[in-house]
Amino acid sequence: MPHGNHDVLIIGGGVAGLVLALEIADQRAVTLLRPASDDFGSSRWAQGGIAAVLSPSDNLEAHVQDTLVAGDGLCDEAAVRFTVEQGPEAIEWLLNLGVPFTRDTSPGADYPYHLTREGGHGARRIIHAADATGRAVMATLKAHVVAHPRIQVRDDLTAVGLLQDSAGRCRGARCLNSAGRRLDLSAHDTVLATGGASGLYRYTTSPMPASGEGMLMAAELGATLMNLEFQQFHPTCLHDPEGAPFLISEAVRGEGGKLLNIHGERFMPGIDSRAELAPRDVVARAIDSEMQRTASDHVFLDIRHLGEAAIREHFPTIHRHCAERGIDIVNAPIPVVPAAHYSCGGVATDRYGASDIEHLYAIGEVACTGLHGANRMASNSLLECLVYARSCAVALRDASRAPLTDAVNSSTVIEAAPPPVQLAEWRERMRVLMSARVAIVRHDIELLKTAEALAELQQEVSPVIRQHGQPGIELSSLWHALRLARLTVASAQRRRESRGLHYNPDCPHHADHHPHPSRVRLAELG
Repeated sequence: MPHGNHDVLIIGGGVAGLVLALEIADQRAVTLLRPASDDFGSSRWAQGGIAAVLSPSDNLEAHVQDTLVAGDGLCDEAAVRFTVEQGPEAIEWLLNLGVPFTRDTSPGADYPYHLTREGGHGARRIIHAADATGRAVMATLKAHVVAHPRIQVRDDLTAVGLLQDSAGRCRGARCLNSAGRRLDLSAHDTVLATGGASGLYRYTTSPMPASGEGMLMAAELGATLMNLEFQQFHPTCLHDPEGAPFLISEAVRGEGGKLLNIHGERFMPGIDSRAELAPRDVVARAIDSEMQRTASDHVFLDIRHLGEAAIREHFPTIHRHCAERGIDIVNAPIPVVPAAHYSCGGVATDRYGASDIEHLYAIGEVACTGLHGANRMASNSLLECLVYARSCAVALRDASRAPLTDAVNSSTVIEAAPPPVQLAEWRERMRVLMSARVAIVRHDIELLKTAEALAELQQEVSPVIRQHGQPGIELSSLWHALRLARLTVASAQRRRESRGLHYNPDCPHHADHHPHPSRVRLAELG
């Protein structure tokens, strides 16, 4: 049976989930499910900052146009304008909470906080807390959430599915505790803030990335998923095969960092007039091409010309972390490689985070609002988290609260899971396939082979799923990820053009017709 009745259930405790909890808790009681460790999820690892029009020398229309250009013709312009217009107020909200953004102490500064510039932006509009913005924002938000009397934080439960009533409405979540016992949390309104799907790939910029579990849970209820083929690869992840992933912020290039091949030659000016400040899809493809041309497994990012004082001031976290890995970035270039970073697609939502399933919302990277189009512009992601969490709160304040009825699947049978080595082997096979064939460059024949291989892998895992009354957390995650990978490949196969993050040499140009979002449902897998 459902375990208690909850008003607003938020699944995920990154920036989007925490902001929503704070914005709605004065009106409605909140239950927030989040991992015990901030190492899970991407918010803590965000380095660069938050894009917003804050300087008097900048303007909203410039930010809108930069975003539309980066999105390569696939942005929803209304979503872009809505997000950009709400940006300054959202930053002011964070400042009032006490987020310690870096101040600008230079003479004649026209804004009290330091603003940096990143790829795709025509102006300095990235507010940041040194090079650890995510950590600073998360720490501030968490402190306020913990102190709020109407927010119940549960770090002992993991959502593995959503509940649905006989009318098709979402009615909460199916959860497992650390002992593997099932608890169904019924809720009037459920909000997914579970992150993206970078974990479908072998190399990522986050140590413990999501694998699209929230997206697939929504799809199981019948929600539409959109633009899954647009997976962003960050151009500059620290190349250290023996160590954990570590992102080298785009702000490093924004402050003058130069990309060099293994022979010490700069290559970006010959590819794009914006050089290292071109949008991420352009830079990532250029690095991938240069690595293949020089038969190398990385390139270099060089900031030695900035000098030690500037490096230590602007990039203390990167400087310290690289030093711990044996790299002195004051005197040597940083070895970097592209890695899966951000999902531009996800659960299709409106400007209030509402999906096409009643009482189910999605915010942050799990959602697809239309803001990013075919390629996310740098630092628009945390902006999206802020803006849509706050707009979702507006919708939830006015939402109808129909009586909770007949939530389904209350079985609590738990059976032994496959051994961890088997789960790890299945997941690794999926990630190797996705990384080799559905990454920065895709080919028709490789997509076809991947679709077939993933279908075979699903057939291998499926009997194990069926024999479990309730799969454990790891097996549930794998099952969600595997089906999302298949939907991602299907979306890539359908896009008969190259646009933004989706590049296929078999159809290298933009299609003649007006670009449209790709939409898929789980039922298409049969």
